[in-house]
Amino acid sequence: MRWLITGGGMLAADVLDRTTATGEPVLALRRAELDLRDSRAVHDLVSAYRPEVVINCAAWTAVDDAETHEDEALAINGHAVRTLAQACESAGARLLHLSTDYVFDGTSRRPYTEDSPTGPVNAYGRTKLAGEQAALEHGHYVVRTAWLYGAGGPNFVRTMIKLAGTRPTVDVVDDQHGQPTWSADLADFLVRLARSELPPGIYHGTSAGETSWHGLAGEVFALLGADPARVRPVPGTAFPRPAPRPASSVLACTRCEPIRHWREALHAAWPVLCGKAGPQCSVE
Repeated sequence: MRWLITGGGMLAADVLDRTTATGEPVLALRRAELDLRDSRAVHDLVSAYRPEVVINCAAWTAVDDAETHEDEALAINGHAVRTLAQACESAGARLLHLSTDYVFDGTSRRPYTEDSPTGPVNAYGRTKLAGEQAALEHGHYVVRTAWLYGAGGPNFVRTMIKLAGTRPTVDVVDDQHGQPTWSADLADFLVRLARSELPPGIYHGTSAGETSWHGLAGEVFALLGADPARVRPVPGTAFPRPAPRPASSVLACTRCEPIRHWREALHAAWPVLCGKAGPQCSVE
């Protein structure tokens, strides 16, 4: 296959690692190299390179900032996705577009399936839903994920590793539930989906199981050899944010093989995460 990866975050880096290892041609472009808001540039690039698979990891991810910059977030998360989807459709390429659990309102007591009604509670979720609709209208794939962590960028797990070594206690929200997902596992999921015969549509790419931010932080402290009791549970209201968060955004994977359990994945990721964190992983 000939691959095109857009975006420069930790997921894009992991997808690049997976595709490069196959020896197949792959082109990975950051925003400075391809601005997805530039319709002509996108169409010209896709037409010239002729990828078979495009994995779109590019996004506006500043959730709180989107509350006051929704038009700017929509330009990247919505309009640019439509441009890319149209270019891929014209070139006969298969687009896998990354979306989020934030397209749901978080009030369901059951995991959300791929067909569950959406209802984002913040501007970021609305812009990501617009991107989903654009990709689907042009016959492509949408992969929703959540609570991503990895070695290649800032994320909750790396923050907890740092705080465990610098603070006696850490207050962490315990009334928001989701699925911590290792970016490397999601990269493997995306590559498998791209190679599969599964039809276009919505797929959920999150780790199995569920926990709260407090539960995840406690597991990180335990892996560090630190006392998980140093992580103190607090309600989300203790950390008021501009953008409301869904209280429970657990996703059910009903259309393909789910990713392994989040705790198993975190343990598998630990040597990689600690390799990046260095001495911070030596908390006793």
